[in-house]
Amino acid sequence: QVCNQHNAEVANLEQVFHRMAQTEPNLDHDVSWFLLPSYWAKMVVALISFLCFANSYDGDFVFDDSEAIINNKDLRAETPLGDLWHHDFWGSKLSSNTSHKSYRPLTVLTFRINYLFAGGFYPVGFHVINIILHCTISVLMVDVFSILLGGLQFSNKGRRLNLAPKTSLIAALLFAVHPVHTECVAGIVGRADLLCALFFLLSFLGYCKAFRENKEGRNFSIFWVLVSVILGAIAMLCKEQGITVLGLNAVFDALVINKLNVLELFQKLLHKDKSLENAGLLRKGLLFRITLLMSGGATILYIRWRIMGTGPPAFTEVDNPASFADSLFVRAINYNYYYSLNAWLLLCPWWLCFDWSMGCIPLIKSVSDWRIIALAALWFCLIGLICQALCSEDSHKRRILTLGLGFLIIPFLPASNLFFRVGFVIAERVIYLPSIGYCILFTYGFSLLSKQAKKKKILTVAVLGILVINVMRCALRSSQWRSEEQLFRSALSVCPLNAKVHYNVGKNLADKGNQSAAIKYYREAVRLNPKYVHAMNNLGNILKERNELHEAEELLSLAVQIQPDFAAAWMNLGIVQNSLRRFEEAEQSYWTAIKHRKKYPDCYYNLGRLYADLNRHIDALNAWRNATVLKPEHSLAWNNMIILLDNTGNLAQAEAVGREALELIPNDHSLMFSLANVLGKSQKYKESEALFLKAIKANPNAASYHGNLAVLYHRWGNLDLAKKHYEVSLKLDPMAPGTKENYSLLRRKLEQLQKKGG
Repeated sequence: QVCNQHNAEVANLEQVFHRMAQTEPNLDHDVSWFLLPSYWAKMVVALISFLCFANSYDGDFVFDDSEAIINNKDLRAETPLGDLWHHDFWGSKLSSNTSHKSYRPLTVLTFRINYLFAGGFYPVGFHVINIILHCTISVLMVDVFSILLGGLQFSNKGRRLNLAPKTSLIAALLFAVHPVHTECVAGIVGRADLLCALFFLLSFLGYCKAFRENKEGRNFSIFWVLVSVILGAIAMLCKEQGITVLGLNAVFDALVINKLNVLELFQKLLHKDKSLENAGLLRKGLLFRITLLMSGGATILYIRWRIMGTGPPAFTEVDNPASFADSLFVRAINYNYYYSLNAWLLLCPWWLCFDWSMGCIPLIKSVSDWRIIALAALWFCLIGLICQALCSEDSHKRRILTLGLGFLIIPFLPASNLFFRVGFVIAERVIYLPSIGYCILFTYGFSLLSKQAKKKKILTVAVLGILVINVMRCALRSSQWRSEEQLFRSALSVCPLNAKVHYNVGKNLADKGNQSAAIKYYREAVRLNPKYVHAMNNLGNILKERNELHEAEELLSLAVQIQPDFAAAWMNLGIVQNSLRRFEEAEQSYWTAIKHRKKYPDCYYNLGRLYADLNRHIDALNAWRNATVLKPEHSLAWNNMIILLDNTGNLAQAEAVGREALELIPNDHSLMFSLANVLGKSQKYKESEALFLKAIKANPNAASYHGNLAVLYHRWGNLDLAKKHYEVSLKLDPMAPGTKENYSLLRRKLEQLQKKGG
């Protein structure tokens, strides 16, 4: 029965093709491909898109995920939900001068839901949602491509007809397996692009529903036009590109619903022809619908502008060097070169990189640069396609080419640098939506070749080969996105001149404790970009830890000279100067750091250490108190306060500080240990013993914990327990200071007691 039903549906599809072939050219007519019912086609697309990215499901948080997710307080339950509407994508206030102004509250909301359901920062749930979103979008693309390639027609019952099932399946498969999508799917931060694309497509499909009762374009549903505008607004709240769907809806309306000939319309306007109504502008309600779309778009943009604040985001030269070029010619020529590289990534997505900034693509500064050829090739192709889209006598060709170019160009406009400066050179994630246009043009080209070719099966095998290669490339690239080490190292061969790539490889190695290898990559990052202050700061830190203090000081001094408000570098410079016993300079460096970053608990902590070394005890306590006010869980600052008060004989105050600290950080074993020492000296043996035992339970291999508990028992008169813990302490650390002497005293005392007892 299932087979008969399947055959009946295929037969119906073939009848539709026959009818269409009699009315207008049909792309599927000459294409040798699999003819599947709609639900089977969608299942195939879903399965293949899942296979492409399935191996990224258990990847780590990588690259920008740390800032957008792990360090983003907007994901935590204690942050009010209302804050999401006043913060940017990274959790900073939109009113802040340092904000990137990327306003994506709905994307952040999905991260927050992920975090709450998972009970913490477990990346699996985040990755699974991304994979599901891409599969859903790919399935929707079957419907979208059937409209874009086959036109919009409904049955008498109001059901939309798929007039291009073969070519829409090819285009949807091309979209599903395109390797350039890996960053959006395998990188969790790509959720913004996926959600934006989902609501972008729903907005487009909603707009198409407005014409379900349409008879030659005369009737339409205002409700569905408004729904489309609302869905476009939701898409923009996921990522800024979403607003461009309203422009594409207008283009679709003009070309498909109203069947406008753009060139003919332009000529009529030029000659002030009074027959514009015959062109369908007024008769079919196009102007009214475009007015609705434009009004909705303008309202959304105005609200977005009011929320964003006064000025655009502030980016640096390393983020987008071309935009900082003095010459308009240099800016224009490099922007166009970037467009050609984006086009190349769509055509040949083999060289993929997580970051294309910082010297990855050197600026073109003269017309003698051979890379000008890429610009010429891009514009030669674009102009050729535009001419065909405008001037072709074949209305079917005009429609498909214009829609293909529209979907290729319009969603890319926010990333083009034409309206405002963007914070990147090339970003693979921003061509997720423009790849729809590429898939339309590729599929149309395939259908034209099939029409001319005698051996159609060779073309079919070639397309299948491209799909298989792309699936393999997706799987390989997804595996590279599973960990930062693989991701960063994969970029070395693609962008060897990118200082940021070397910096990230070095940072990853340093985090794993491989300082020697990290130094090599940090030095290369500084060589490639002599003004890379973050690389200088990290390299200076490692050299400081290796006691290479003079070189560390040189690097950190240069970093703050290049960027005077770099608070972290000022603090690290202060630490180095403190180690070199240049205390006045160190104090000045710490205060400069605090001047540039008011809330800097770690700097107050280090300032406190400096004052303690100088025996300025009150200043030290004040500095550490400031650190704990700014960061109540700053365990080291609490500990140092307790120890300093203990060492200076202020036992009551030390006890009060210790109890306050443990209320805030109840499971910190180092605080338990410090307070236990104070209580032991105050002869509160029972309470001291309980804290020592609790600290030992949390950290059983700390020799000092056992040693100090043994001292407590020794004072208390519990000599057997004292002997036991002295022995454990010496076993863990045979060179533990004071423990050997105390153990010897205890043994002599035990021997004396045995002699007396004997």
